[in-house]
Amino acid sequence: MTIQPVILCGGKGSRLWPSSRKSFPKQFAPIFGELTPYQELLQRLSGEGFAAPIVATHDDFRFMATDQAQEVGIWDANVLVEPEGRDTAASVLAALMKSGAGAETLFLVTPVTHFEGSDEAFRQVILSAVDRVRRGEIALFSDAAADAAAPRARVAGGRAQNFAVVQGGASDACAAGMALARGGDLMRAYERLAPDLVEPCRRAVEDGAPDLGFFRFEPEAFSGARKLSFAHDIVGRAERTVPLPLGGACTDIASWNAVWTLSDRDADGVATQGDVMAVNCSDSLLRSDEDTIQVLGVGLKNVVAVAMRDAVLIADRSQLDAIPGALAKLEARGRKQAAEYPRYHRPWGWYESLVTGARFQVKRIMVKPGGVLSLQSHVHRSEHWIVVSGTAEVTINEEVKLVPENGSVYIPVGAVHRMANPGKVPMFLIEVQTGSYFGEDDIRRYEDIYHRC
Repeated sequence: MTIQPVILCGGKGSRLWPSSRKSFPKQFAPIFGELTPYQELLQRLSGEGFAAPIVATHDDFRFMATDQAQEVGIWDANVLVEPEGRDTAASVLAALMKSGAGAETLFLVTPVTHFEGSDEAFRQVILSAVDRVRRGEIALFSDAAADAAAPRARVAGGRAQNFAVVQGGASDACAAGMALARGGDLMRAYERLAPDLVEPCRRAVEDGAPDLGFFRFEPEAFSGARKLSFAHDIVGRAERTVPLPLGGACTDIASWNAVWTLSDRDADGVATQGDVMAVNCSDSLLRSDEDTIQVLGVGLKNVVAVAMRDAVLIADRSQLDAIPGALAKLEARGRKQAAEYPRYHRPWGWYESLVTGARFQVKRIMVKPGGVLSLQSHVHRSEHWIVVSGTAEVTINEEVKLVPENGSVYIPVGAVHRMANPGKVPMFLIEVQTGSYFGEDDIRRYEDIYHRC
């Protein structure tokens, strides 16, 4: 018996700003510890009894989904690329069709959630529902303790604390999308409850195509799928759906209040993450996402303070629902921090701006093993590259050469150039740009292995 996980991983949340942004959504952000919620879920659904995961995500996040999976040893994830968001019902149906699995195949459909229990406990709960599902039932998992409205205690700093359910409840978050069912039963539910989705999803799969290890749904067909919720419009209305206890606290981490609730707190109800000191504070969350930024909170009550290199959030915990609207105002002022993350992820690695002046900019760049930047030129800037770790293969016009650690190279304005990492370890370099304009639109691409030309 093998369960086929289907992970819904395309959301673009803004409520965990600035740690999560439109270009770097919460499922890929390390909210708790070093692993991201997506990576935690992948580990939870790996091992005996589980097939290679199917991951449905947006086009913008396809490389991030693959890279983070490989970082935790998942090399066989099947990443399906959605050309646009059509809610979860279309995503699940297209994934079922693309899997090619039979009617008896067991599918576990889940959003990216945070589970407090052990991975083994989670797997055992899922496996315990198999017999019922094989008899034709659809299991909808929820947090039993929350369903019973029973408060839980969380021990922090030697004291037991009430573990409250925030913003709709941990139960709602899990019950809203985590279901185990046979493929045939799910298809019958779609045919009865949303028959109009079947044809556009079928065409999106049949006319889709592989692309660099991913599978892209055909855009026109997929865009014709009506927006419906898998949880509420399909599973929630299906025949023989049964709620089952998950056996532990589960949440989709919908807000900073959820993070505060799930975090260890001291006797005054203060949760801290990163380089933080709290003095005379209570019922607050203080967080620093940068090693170089010290956060000092004095006399704060019921406050969330989150610091990053380019943005700081300071909010009353009762006003967190106002964050999306506030970000819209920030974006209307042209502030890139509203949506863009300071580290820009690309299919070949990432880059971040360290300092910008009137006629210069300094960047740090990481190129993963085998990563290749596009063959390109610039009209308004020249570049100096200094390799600080690894070896770079550099192309400048007709010349190709290897630049070792501590080596440097100069790229004049207008030169056609590219860099690649031919090694087995990540390559890091410092890029110093000089000129009159440094926007990403001053890139003319001639060739790109990631099809961005």
